[in-house]
Parts: sequence; C-alpha cells; structure tokens
Amino acid sequence: MPVNHRFTFSYRLLFLIFLLSFETAQRLVTGDPNDEACLTNLRRSLEDPANNLRNWTKSFFINPCSGFSSYLHGVICNNGRIYKLSLTNLSLRGSISPFLSNCTNLQSLDLSSNQISGEIPPQLQFLVNLAVLNLSSNRLSGQISPQIALCAYLNVIDLHDNQLSGQIPFQFGLLARLTAFDVSNNKLSGQIPSNLAMRNGNLPRFNASSFIGNKKLFGYPLEEMKNKGLSIMAIVGIGLGSGIASLVISFTGVCIWLKITEKKMEEEEGKISHSMPVY
Repeated sequence: MPVNHRFTFSYRLLFLIFLLSFETAQRLVTGDPNDEACLTNLRRSLEDPANNLRNWTKSFFINPCSGFSSYLHGVICNNGRIYKLSLTNLSLRGSISPFLSNCTNLQSLDLSSNQISGEIPPQLQFLVNLAVLNLSSNRLSGQISPQIALCAYLNVIDLHDNQLSGQIPFQFGLLARLTAFDVSNNKLSGQIPSNLAMRNGNLPRFNASSFIGNKKLFGYPLEEMKNKGLSIMAIVGIGLGSGIASLVISFTGVCIWLKITEKKMEEEEGKISHSMPVY
C-alpha cells in the first residue's frame, strides 16, 4: 500500500474514533433528549406535597444518568439511559404524563401506593422494552387501554386498588411472558377473558385473587368461587332448616302430649265425681 493511501486510511480511522468519542462525551454531558423530555413532563404532571422529588430539577434532567447511577430519586440507569422508575409510597398526586413514553429504554415503571388520579395513558404502548408495570394503590380511573398489550415484554401488570372501569382487555391474555396479573378491587365489569383465566390445555393461569373486588365482573375463576360460596351457604341453610324443622316437630309433639294428658285428667275427675255418695 502506498504511503499516501496509508496516511489517508489512518487519518480516516482517527477521525472516526474522534467522532465516536465526541458523541459519547457529549451524551455523558447532556444525556439523552428523550429521557430529558420524559422526566420534565412527568415532573410537571405530578404534585409532590411531601417534597420527595426536590432534586427533580431541570439541571438534573439534562443529564439524569451517570453510567448506571443517577442523582435523581427513584431513577435507575443502564448505560446512560433511564432503565427503571420507582416512585413508590411518596404521597404523590396529579396524573401520569403521556410523555412518559419518551423513556424508550424503560423496563420497569412503579408508581404504586400514591394518590395519582386520571387515566392510564395509552401512549405507554411505546415503551416497547417495558417488563414491569405497577400502578397499584392509586386513584386511577377510566378504562384500561388495550394498546398497553403492545408492550410485548410485559411480565407484570399490577393495577389493583384503583377506580378503573370497563372491561379487561382480552389482548392482555395474549402476552406470552405475563406471569403476574392483578386488577382486584376496581370497578371493572363484563366477563373475564378466558385467555387470562386459563392456559392452553385448560390449566389455570390466574386465580380469583387477581379479579376479586369488582362487583360487575364475572366468569371463571370468579364463578367457581361464587359456586363454592353458594354450596357452603346451601349446607348451612340445610342445617338451619333441619334444626328448625326438628324444633317444630318436637314442639308439636309436646303440645299433643299435653293435650292428651289434660283430657285423661278430665276423664278421671269425671269418674271420681260419679262414684262419690250424695249426702
């Protein structure tokens, strides 16, 4: 290879290394703009009366991650991107920002045990890497968007103890990785999707505890639980009925015996009065 060609190749290689180093350094200084937008909008949508998110400020949003760690409360990073958001039991109010979908590397979202209200944004469907969704013990309302099932890697969906209404999306039953599911104690209605109640081969998937506390929700496994309850009530009813019947029969028998005894005594008195002499 001629000298000038070697020089050109070396120059290009050095230039490429310089560009990659510059981009990496810039990312370390400024962070990812998607993560910045995600955190900025989430902070705007949340109220923090206990001031637990006091360091959630713009200066930290610009560069929220430092490798695998973060200065922000509840934020865990992986390779410079937000990997996990865990803001549990912080007395947070407000709503869930739809711009949370900008955290495209997010794998775990836990906002449980707060006082967050409003609907679950359907934009969460864009969190394609999401494996854990825990929004339990809040004040969320409205219907559950079936679009959330587009997060194909979901292992956990926990929405218990909210005020969610409408039907359970049957699309959730298509999530092959789903191992934990809880929508108990809401205002859900309609039939439980069969693909959430049973696996292929008629094996149980999620039991009644995942669905209880929804008055207008029906279907297996709730029907089985209700039938068991009815069976127990029937047994108790039969027992009580038998006991009452026995008491009635016993009481009737005593009354008849007293009546017969009284009649016999009257007859005996009559015989005695006829046999006595008249003076």
